[in-house]
Amino acid sequence: MGYRVVVAGATGNVGREMLNILAEREFPIDDIAVLASRRSLGTEVSFGDRTLKTQDLATFDFTGWDMALFAVGSGPTKEFAPKAAAAGCVVIDNSSLYRYDPDVPLIVPECNAEAIHGYSKKNIIANPNCSTAQMVVALKPLHDRAKIKRVVVSTYQSVSGAGKEGMDELWDQTKAIYNPTDDVKVKKFQKQIAFNVIPHIDVFMEDGSTKEEWKMVAETKKIVDPSIKVTATCVRVPVFVGHAEAVNVEFEDFLDEDEARDILREAPGCMVIDKREDGGYVTPIECVGDFATFISRIRQDSTVENGLNIWVVSDNLRKGAALNAVQIAEVLGRECLKKG
Repeated sequence: MGYRVVVAGATGNVGREMLNILAEREFPIDDIAVLASRRSLGTEVSFGDRTLKTQDLATFDFTGWDMALFAVGSGPTKEFAPKAAAAGCVVIDNSSLYRYDPDVPLIVPECNAEAIHGYSKKNIIANPNCSTAQMVVALKPLHDRAKIKRVVVSTYQSVSGAGKEGMDELWDQTKAIYNPTDDVKVKKFQKQIAFNVIPHIDVFMEDGSTKEEWKMVAETKKIVDPSIKVTATCVRVPVFVGHAEAVNVEFEDFLDEDEARDILREAPGCMVIDKREDGGYVTPIECVGDFATFISRIRQDSTVENGLNIWVVSDNLRKGAALNAVQIAEVLGRECLKKG
């Protein structure tokens, strides 16, 4: 027996990637429904070797469906996720709406799969922010060994994190720069993104940090350990897909860089590529389409007592969103629903 699975937001970047990954990983599915907003109704999407036609999220009946992967943003999620959950369909939500709800587990399966059992309080499970997901995959095995005190992270986040509009804007601006008759229009981002970097993702908060930076702090604490201190600077860069992060970690106990390298090589979801030579590291363009979180540039930080620097790269549409959601579905099925 397999599962009856819904993908809501199936026409977006993340929704399409969810369908690709469900097919690639051969998730046990008996029946699948793909949902979209009314304006995208009837759009066809691919699922393995099948073509599926989208149905209307607003009128869909979730009764009898086992799980729904939501990739529709906080507004529609707020309206429709409780309806799905009340109908007995477990929601795996990719928006930020439920991440900080104490009654909703926030899951990265390599880090805290055991928290999945808390789903029954609301029939909802939260998927973390893309920048948090890849970072905690790298941090958790190191934390288990030497206990992390403090993390300082600077992100280099691709435009796909802002959806199709963000990718289109980078493409259009780049073309316009090479064609002087065109205007370089700024719509999705706060400033020109082509050939530029923007230290501003999401809205500003009272303390001067952005919501994206706050998310990394709050989510790392919820997923790994509430005692970890985190400070983040999140930057949008002119890369289409793939987030990179420079992460400085301070531990309570000394952790040698060679031992850290060995730990990360064995850790689930991690791929260490760390040669001290030209090109001996991973960049965003090389991680696109891959499941792994890649770790490079592992080295001691001599400016603090027990410090390490690492470089973390991952496909944000995969591990940062769609892959993590499918992995949650796999854990939910294996540990809780037990049908597939």
